[in-house]
Amino acid sequence: MKLILSFLAAFTIFFQSGLEALRDSYEKANASNANTESFINIAEKTSGSDAVTQGYKAAAQIMEAKISKANRKALVKSGATSLESIIQSHPSNIELRLIRLSVQENIPKIVGYRGNLKDDKVFILNNYARQNATLKNYIKRFAAQSKTITAEERATLK
Repeated sequence: MKLILSFLAAFTIFFQSGLEALRDSYEKANASNANTESFINIAEKTSGSDAVTQGYKAAAQIMEAKISKANRKALVKSGATSLESIIQSHPSNIELRLIRLSVQENIPKIVGYRGNLKDDKVFILNNYARQNATLKNYIKRFAAQSKTITAEERATLK
C-alpha cells in the first residue's frame, strides 16, 4: 500500500513540476525570441495528455509562427484549431481560457484570431475566486501585464 501511495505521490510531483515549468516558461515567452524558443522546446518535451498541457502545446504551436520563417499561417491555423477544440471540450477550465486570452492579446490583429477576448476576460474574472492559490497567483501575474484587463478589474483579483 505504501508503495502505491509513494508511486502516486511521485507521479503527481513529476506531473505538477512539468506543468509549473510550462507556466513559468509561458509567462516569459513573449519577452524575446529566445524565450519563445525555450517555451516551445519545453512544451514539446512535456508529456501529458491533460487538457491544460495540450493547451500550452497548442499555444506553443501558434507562437512558433512568431520565430519561424516558413509555414507561419499553417502553424497559427493548426494551433488555433487545436486550442479551440480543447476549450470546446473543457469550457469551464479557467487556465485554458487564460491561454487563449493571452494568445489573442499578443497575436497581430491582421491574423484575425481575436474573437474571444471579452468572453474570456469575463469568464476569468467571474471564476477567479474559485481557483486554488497557485492558479490565482498565476492569473494575477497575467492580469498585471494584460492589455485587456483594466486596472479596476485587476483590483478585484485578491
